Amino acid sequence: MGVPTKKAFPLRLDPALFAAIERVATAEFRSANSEIEVLLREALARRGIKVGVSQAPKRGRPPKEAGSN
Repeated sequence: MGVPTKKAFPLRLDPALFAAIERVATAEFRSANSEIEVLLREALARRGIKVGVSQAPKRGRPPKEAGSN
């Protein structure tokens, strides 16, 4: 099979909190979604929880099998 896709779920945030996240994300040249992921990873690391980074899905066509034309 392939690499799992990211987990999507609804997230309800205080509008002021989301506005702050958007400001930080813009300053860091990230999307709000990416910034939330960074903040969550940092918070978990401070608690001693290491979270690995999943492999990104491969893009493009799969390589041709040997012997096929």
